[in-house]
Amino acid sequence: MAGMESSDSARCSRRNFLKTAALSTAALAVDAAFAKPGASMMPSNPPVLPRRPYGRTGIQLSIIGMGGIVVQNAAPAHANRLVAEFVERGVNYFDVAPSYGDAEQKLGPALEPHRQKVFLACKTTQRHRAGASAELQHSLATLRTDYFDLYQLHAVTDVAKDIDAVFARGGAMEACIEAKKSGQVRHLGFSAHSVAAALAAMDRYEFDSILFPVNFATYHTGNFGPQIMERAQAKGLARLALKALARQKWPPGNTERQKYPKCWYQPLTDAHEAELALRFTLSQPVTAALPPGDESLFRLALGLAEKFRPLSEPEAKELQSLAAGLDPVFRAT
Repeated sequence: MAGMESSDSARCSRRNFLKTAALSTAALAVDAAFAKPGASMMPSNPPVLPRRPYGRTGIQLSIIGMGGIVVQNAAPAHANRLVAEFVERGVNYFDVAPSYGDAEQKLGPALEPHRQKVFLACKTTQRHRAGASAELQHSLATLRTDYFDLYQLHAVTDVAKDIDAVFARGGAMEACIEAKKSGQVRHLGFSAHSVAAALAAMDRYEFDSILFPVNFATYHTGNFGPQIMERAQAKGLARLALKALARQKWPPGNTERQKYPKCWYQPLTDAHEAELALRFTLSQPVTAALPPGDESLFRLALGLAEKFRPLSEPEAKELQSLAAGLDPVFRAT
């Protein structure tokens, strides 16, 4: 009987996995209908890289965003060339944070010539008003801009330590709301590393977007993501995806880790697996995905996204089989 129950559970999990992929693709088409005509950031001659609506704002973002970690520790001239190249290829969504080493210092000058053409997101790990306000002002100065298109509470993980703290009197949300009222911030969001914290944050405030892991292995094996996606859709938040090219946690003693110092998880480096994984993420109702901070992996994702097509049912089954043997970077608890 135990074997039959395990088999039934596997079949049910497989059906739910495939159903999620199919329904999410359909939901993406519905979400696109909310984009306001005539109000997008899309140029008259759109680039090859597709764009999707950022919620119901009318703003159109490239389906691949560049994380500032890509230029962390890069020579300034190289950072300038990279940003110019990626803007030329159609990337108009950039994301950075003070905790990413010298990424802000490198991204600021590189983005300065393109600032009016891009959507710039930044974050704060500060949980109190004074700290968040000071960090916001420092990031604005370092990134050579007078406003952020999106400002996010960074890495909310624990309900008590993060959510309760930022929403308490004197909490970081006071600084964020004040910055939005003054025009220094145009949209507010948060990044989440736990299901409980993500759901709690969405219940406390009408955020514009959420940045969270949307990954085939975390979805299927870790059961992390579907419940966040469902709540975000219901509340009308734009969904921004992390960990599209994550394979699993680094296996102990894996020597490949030295090749990817900017990846705290094992990335997908096999071209076929990477393509399926990215297409899984982009087949969900998300606006965009942020690939790993490694330059070679970012280029891989950018090239794959230029040829994006939704994941098919046989491909979803293939990913499901791959996920079954992995230790995902996040699990629902």
